[in-house]
Amino acid sequence: MLNQRLQQKLLQKLSPQQILLMKLLQIPSIALEQRIKQEIEENPALEELSSLDETQSSEEDYDKPDDTGDVTEDAEEPEYDSKDDEFDIDDYLNEEDIPDYKLNISNTSADEERKEIPFASDISFHDLLISQLGLRTLDEHEYQIALHIIGNLDDSGYLNRELGLIVDDLAFSQNIKTSKEELKRLLGIIQDFDPPGVGARNLQECLLIQLRRKEEQTKGVELAMLVLERYFNEFTKKHYDKILKKAKITEDDLKEAIQTILTLNPKPGNSLSETTKTNFYIIPDFIVFNNNGDLELQLNSKNTPELRLSRTYIDMLEAYSISKDKKKHKDALAFVKQKIDSAKWFIDAIKQRQNTLFTTMAAILDYQKEYFLTGDETRLKPMILKDIAEIVNLDISTISRVANSKYVQTPFGTFLLKSFFSESMQTDSGEEVSTREIKKILSDCIEAEEKVKPLTDEQLTAILRDKGYNIARRTVAKYREQLGIPVARLRKEL
Repeated sequence: MLNQRLQQKLLQKLSPQQILLMKLLQIPSIALEQRIKQEIEENPALEELSSLDETQSSEEDYDKPDDTGDVTEDAEEPEYDSKDDEFDIDDYLNEEDIPDYKLNISNTSADEERKEIPFASDISFHDLLISQLGLRTLDEHEYQIALHIIGNLDDSGYLNRELGLIVDDLAFSQNIKTSKEELKRLLGIIQDFDPPGVGARNLQECLLIQLRRKEEQTKGVELAMLVLERYFNEFTKKHYDKILKKAKITEDDLKEAIQTILTLNPKPGNSLSETTKTNFYIIPDFIVFNNNGDLELQLNSKNTPELRLSRTYIDMLEAYSISKDKKKHKDALAFVKQKIDSAKWFIDAIKQRQNTLFTTMAAILDYQKEYFLTGDETRLKPMILKDIAEIVNLDISTISRVANSKYVQTPFGTFLLKSFFSESMQTDSGEEVSTREIKKILSDCIEAEEKVKPLTDEQLTAILRDKGYNIARRTVAKYREQLGIPVARLRKEL
């Protein structure tokens, strides 16, 4: 049976404006410019400040409603009642009294120098291989197969797809019949391309290709080939004692072979020169300056366009509102109003975003003042999202959005903002220290170790405990992995 009943619920919902602000907070400065351009394309009531002259010249292009009273009215049609409007038009006509600067979102000062960051633009890795393929004498059948092989290489230059599967791919997708033997022959041609090592199916083959292409086959090259061909597993696990015993070579010979191998490139596709590979730069969202002991914070908004409401749309709104035939233009009036509302919300959201970012970063700067003055990571204090949220009186989720994917440029380098957040740990003396400080000490210990006999996790744990950090071995292992440092066996050198 269906039953009717009344029920009260207490719900908390975000308004469209709040949702827009949350989305804008998440994106970094480098993506904000594209987001603003997208909004300008979608909303004609929003424009860049630099396009003001163009809009002034186009104000006469739109068809203003006739205000002379020559419109024919039907006597039987009920008179238009302005109370039927869902909004008060007077609220929008008052925009004429608002100074232009209040309609703008300015991201730069008048005397600020604008610098454009150049990005290298050249042929891609795959295009470089295709250009070399055109220099080989191949028929159309062979060329198409080789082209397909190049298309299957990953960005590192490896062929990770089995030859048998490529045979099937060519048969089904391009109706090209081939065999594994033909694929191997054409793959051999590609493996002769530059950079050396491309077209390999695994790391071992990649390194061996580079060694075989060495112009001078020295003793070090021959020993390196021996190690990679026969003792590759032992080499990757750094079981040097086993290699010395099986290969019956001296320790000096093995050192020479290892030095030769270390000169090779394990990812040839990722190491193209500046002229053949696009460079990517980190654009910081914040810039911190140390002015004789006084920290100064700047929000990086150099590439963010300045916004304002379109004067054309404001004039259109005024023209429709004073028309004697308001009912005729009611739909147009609602459309213009909706576009202006959306533009206002977007400009306001951008302002709130900039203000929230600056306020949050200023709180972090003040909280971690000793670090930003010295650059000493051991000066970092324990800091969690809640600490900053309480200072700036914002929700933890808002602070999380600000810290995510944002970078800060300091006199000591450019860092991910969320890297400054860390849990606390108590020393034997009862002092609260940041886990970032412990990681720094751990990293220093490993850097200073004897590579012939690197420190194990147990030994590192003992060192930290001697320094007053009562920490478990599994925690040391976790911090080591977070720092990207391998286990002791893989850090061993001869």
